[in-house]
Amino acid sequence: MQTITRTVSWIFDLDNTLHNATPHIFPHINRAMTAYMQTHLGLDETAAGELRRHYWQRYGATLLGLMRHHGTDPQHFLWHTHQFPDLDRMLVREPRLRGALTRLPGRKFVFSNSPVHYSRAVLRALSIADLFDDVFSIERTRYRPKPDSRGFLRLCRANHLRPQRCIMVEDVLDNLKTAKRLGMKTVWVTGRTKAPAHVDACVSNVTQLAGVLTRLG
Repeated sequence: MQTITRTVSWIFDLDNTLHNATPHIFPHINRAMTAYMQTHLGLDETAAGELRRHYWQRYGATLLGLMRHHGTDPQHFLWHTHQFPDLDRMLVREPRLRGALTRLPGRKFVFSNSPVHYSRAVLRALSIADLFDDVFSIERTRYRPKPDSRGFLRLCRANHLRPQRCIMVEDVLDNLKTAKRLGMKTVWVTGRTKAPAHVDACVSNVTQLAGVLTRLG
C-alpha cells in the first residue's frame, strides 16, 4: 500500500466514469451535433443524424469525420455542441464521489475526449475540480481523441508521468486497451463481472476503487 501511495497517478475518463452521462448529457450532445451539421452542411435532420453516426463509427468521433471531409473548425464545433445552460440539473451524480476520490493515494488527472470548457464545467458542478492536477481535453491531444495513443503520450509528457506508474479508470474498453499497451494498470467502470485480459480490475462505479488497490499494486 505504501508503494502505491508513493508512485501512483490516477487518470480518469470523465463521462460515464465520474458521472452518468447516458440519461441526459449524451442525448443533448447528439442533438446538438445533428443540429450543427444541419446548419453548417445544409442537411435535413435525418441525413445529418445518419452522417453523424457514420463518422462516429468510422473514425471514433464525429469531429474527425467533419474535419477530414468538410474542413470543420474543431474549436467552433466543440464550443457549439457542448453548451449546457442546465448542466447542474442534467448531471447524474454519485453522492459519495468526492469522499472516494479524496481517499485515493496519489495524483489525479482527467483525460477526456470532451472540450475543456465542458470538462471543467462538469468537474465544478460535481464539486471535485480541486482534486485534479490537470484536465487533459481533446484540444490538448491535437484532436487525436482516445483511443489514439498519441493523446495518451502527450498527457504523460505534459505531466511528467511514467505510464507504468499510472492507473487508467475508464468505461470504454478500446481506451483501456491503449492504456494497457502503454504499460498502465487499467480499471473498467462497468456493470459486468467478466472482463478481457487488458483489464486489471472492474468496478461498477469509482467509489469502489479503494477496494481494488491491492490487486492493482
